[in-house]
Amino acid sequence: MEIKRRHHLKKKELKKVLEELRDAFGVEIPKKVKGEVLVVDNYEVMLIDGEPTLFKVEDKLYPTLHCIMKYNIERGKVVVDMGAVRFLVKGADVMAPGIVDADEDIKEGDMVFAVDETHNKPLIVGRALMDGVTMKNSNRGRAIKTLHYVGDAIWNLK
Repeated sequence: MEIKRRHHLKKKELKKVLEELRDAFGVEIPKKVKGEVLVVDNYEVMLIDGEPTLFKVEDKLYPTLHCIMKYNIERGKVVVDMGAVRFLVKGADVMAPGIVDADEDIKEGDMVFAVDETHNKPLIVGRALMDGVTMKNSNRGRAIKTLHYVGDAIWNLK
């Protein structure tokens, strides 16, 4: 991963990002933090106090796996069976047959993250390709487009 640009967020920009994070995912971060943006490849990664917290793809903010674990985000949670784990940690999209449970409030295009059914640890962050009810009931097709996964460049920024 090549960092093309790096800059600090102004207080006004940081406040807006923190409000977006709170509104979208229910995450409260203290206001006295330092924000930084890394522009890499085809996305931006936002660091809060040096930790990769958010990334932006196609003008949409997504929490990183670090953020999901640190702040116990529950919105958009999808549970996958253990057979899917080995594919997901390599960056594969989530297929509907591997889904055990899903948040029924998920709509197509929403931010979602997948956890394994045994350890309940987040594996990927992605964009829903179908709604939550369909994910749970479908036996075919891609359910989630993976954007960030354990072991990728964003994960390794820490």
